Amino acid sequence: MTAPKLLQFGAGNIGRSFIGPLFAQAGYEVVFVDIDEALVQALNERRRYRVEVRDTPPATLWVENVRAVHGRDTERVVAELASADLAATAVGPAALPSLYGVIAAGLQRRRVQGRGPLDLILCENLRHAAALVRAGLQEHLPAGFPLDEMVGLVETSIGKMVPLMTAEQRAQDPLLVFAEAYNTLIVDRRGFRRGVPPVPGLEAKENMAAYVDRKLFIHNLGHAVAAYVGYLALPGAVYLWEAVEDPRVRAAAAAAMWESGQALIAAYPQEFNEANQRQHIDDLLRRFANRALGDTLYRVGRDLPRKLSPQDRLIGALRLQAQQGVDSPYTLLGTAAACLFRAGDENGELFPADRRFAEEVYPRGLEAVLTEVCGLDARQPVDRRLREQIAETHRFLIRQRDAGADWLAQYEQEHPVGMARRKHEHPQQSALPQGA
Repeated sequence: MTAPKLLQFGAGNIGRSFIGPLFAQAGYEVVFVDIDEALVQALNERRRYRVEVRDTPPATLWVENVRAVHGRDTERVVAELASADLAATAVGPAALPSLYGVIAAGLQRRRVQGRGPLDLILCENLRHAAALVRAGLQEHLPAGFPLDEMVGLVETSIGKMVPLMTAEQRAQDPLLVFAEAYNTLIVDRRGFRRGVPPVPGLEAKENMAAYVDRKLFIHNLGHAVAAYVGYLALPGAVYLWEAVEDPRVRAAAAAAMWESGQALIAAYPQEFNEANQRQHIDDLLRRFANRALGDTLYRVGRDLPRKLSPQDRLIGALRLQAQQGVDSPYTLLGTAAACLFRAGDENGELFPADRRFAEEVYPRGLEAVLTEVCGLDARQPVDRRLREQIAETHRFLIRQRDAGADWLAQYEQEHPVGMARRKHEHPQQSALPQGA
């Protein structure tokens, strides 16, 4: 019996460490599509690769029955799409538009061949990903093409953490990838046209928007706050676990996560409550502190223009919190600290986008950052208030840093942790359970 086939766009960290193993272990042939010639060649020569699980306990996983197609070989990619049982993307939001043309061509060929609809799992950690991809595909399809009949656009929440590898490690084996043990892929049940495949590790949800927001505004937010506050509070720190093991940095990250946690409970009361938010936040903090993973402040915090953008983990969280009437001192702290983040890679080099931010945008003043990067419109009342609050917190950090003061202790004194609450609550009440 022929194995079902998954066509996986993107043979990068998430594709190789998470999506590939998940489906290969379920009996799928996994065909990667990538433009990295060395990766494509190595996958076709070996037909397997190794994942090192850096967790407790550690493990080594061999992913078998894989091959690859070069992304620029359009005819091959279209043919693979036409015969695939399932497809997935893990290329990053910036690269998604480059796939629309070839996917549209593949869908047209499927229709001609009578192969039925194709479910496309969007592993991009992107809000409203299905609508975005649908609009992109339509631009490449003829008028009247029954797009909704031919493709299922399945949004996901990607929670797996994959650290960077050194140049030396990559040179030893271009296919090797490190990852944590977490292996659950949350998917939108309603996005599938052919039904949720019986793959262990897939967790289908009816209200996908709630889980996309939870990932972005709790997981990604907490990750970012730990990195940005840790970078400023712990000079010389390299690894995320160093930040999370510091009690005050950990408390700041947890407080920011709970600010979003309370906002999400208010926004999605049928999905979230304080008990399941506590379980989620506690589990994330444990995973953030994983020493074996070797995740760095640089990897977690890099790409400031993206992470400070209007819908992402910081500004998006602040807007959600404001909408739900939740105080945001620690999300504000993380946002202000991000503007001062200058961590480098193993060679001390800033990420290219961060270098441009540091050399071209930030020197023109915080107002330029808030307008051009964060997209906060001073004409809108909520945005204007957020601009004022971020600027106030930024001034605090600059003053305290220049004075050589213990700024995090001072901030904690002014904004006690464990008090994430709705603005209408009595000042003595806390919506955050004690001990969080």
